Amino acid sequence: MQATRVTRPARLLAGLLCLAALPALAHDVSPVARERMQNGGILDYIWTGAVHMLTGYDHLLFLFGVMFFLTRFMDILKFVTAFTLGHTITLVFATFAGITADHYLIDAVIAVTVMYKGFENLDGFRRWIGTAAPPLLAMVFSFGLIHGFGLSARLQDLTLGDESGLLGKILFFNLGVELGQIAALLVMGVVIRAWQQTTVWEPVTRVCNGLLVFFGFLLLLYQLHGYLHEQGHVHGPATTSEAAGVPHGHDGGPLHVH
Repeated sequence: MQATRVTRPARLLAGLLCLAALPALAHDVSPVARERMQNGGILDYIWTGAVHMLTGYDHLLFLFGVMFFLTRFMDILKFVTAFTLGHTITLVFATFAGITADHYLIDAVIAVTVMYKGFENLDGFRRWIGTAAPPLLAMVFSFGLIHGFGLSARLQDLTLGDESGLLGKILFFNLGVELGQIAALLVMGVVIRAWQQTTVWEPVTRVCNGLLVFFGFLLLLYQLHGYLHEQGHVHGPATTSEAAGVPHGHDGGPLHVH
């Protein structure tokens, strides 16, 4: 009977995380989001930020790992604030300054943060490396900076329109991100609290955090594959005009002779 009670939560969790990981592979900027950010108002910017967070399963998986063992409200507030400060700093300043990088590489690093949190929750540093884990609060803040850079890269993919209103759009988008994050944290808190009250908490702990490592690794492979595929297109075989020996101008296009 006990084996059945352990197996069912594990299967349910595996199914939920599989469903969560699949949309993460397609987490991108939609044409609707582009239209909202270009021509919409304040509520559109907030809505786009909230939707972006709630469909950003790499961010949610990391937050799930951070929340997993937190029971006291002050602890939850402390770690969530550290993460929020981190991603707000890079989201606002990187976007406003136009600092960006290849989003596949940024998301690959974010996938590593998911793996890290699952590994740390499994007490992996002590059990398999023989050392204490780095200070968690500092790591959560540092990873928040990385997640914010990922959010910034996606935001910069949007057509933000008039430069004079850029900062306002960024700030309202970030407000939406925070609201989406709060909604996700409330759901996570309820689910984790319910699990903690059951007799299967210990096996669920191992399953959940093992799956965080596993899905983080899958996301890492996916992002690296996307980056290599992208680079293959950039540095791929010659175009038809190049193969035909058509001379090219400085902009890379065919050289037209008038």
